[in-house]
Amino acid sequence: MRRTLLTLTVLAALCGTAATAPASAADRTPTAAETTTETMTTTTADTSTEAPSVWEPAPPTPSFDYPAGARCDFPVHAEAILDEVVQRVLETHPDGTPKRVAYKGPLVMRVTNTATGSHFDADAGGSAVVEYRPDGSQRWLVLGPVLTTFRANGGNVPRGVYTIDGAYILDITADRTKTLTMLHGGTDDICARVAR
Repeated sequence: MRRTLLTLTVLAALCGTAATAPASAADRTPTAAETTTETMTTTTADTSTEAPSVWEPAPPTPSFDYPAGARCDFPVHAEAILDEVVQRVLETHPDGTPKRVAYKGPLVMRVTNTATGSHFDADAGGSAVVEYRPDGSQRWLVLGPVLTTFRANGGNVPRGVYTIDGAYILDITADRTKTLTMLHGGTDDICARVAR
């Protein structure tokens, strides 16, 4: 419990406010305090606006397909078999589009080697605060597991499909290059799990 509180404090500091710290991955149900309408004000010079922050269902998690060699050595398909993710807009850009959004809730992604039918059900139900930037880049501050992919030469992790778990930052450029900064935790190579 002490480690979780320390990690939340670190993530809150990275987010710039304690009010935006994600709940732990085990905390799947919004508390009464979380479901009340709150506002968050920024003091930066980017003229961001206040946004009501109530938990609501997030858009469905999209499935994905990659041919052999794109992410794994074989063709791979992934789809959500459990998706109860909720979101809360914490801050908006001046045009009203989301700038900072918190996500949490159960998410299980089934990753299948479509050449053999071998599959693995990956827990991807981490909690995150995602900053959406005008240039299309993103910064994810995450606590718990998330499923993501890396293309060849597309970041600081080898090509593949991974569950990343722990406390970490994922920076994604507009061209989808990803930089993973682990604070605590590790990665699980899902291509290796479904290679048979």
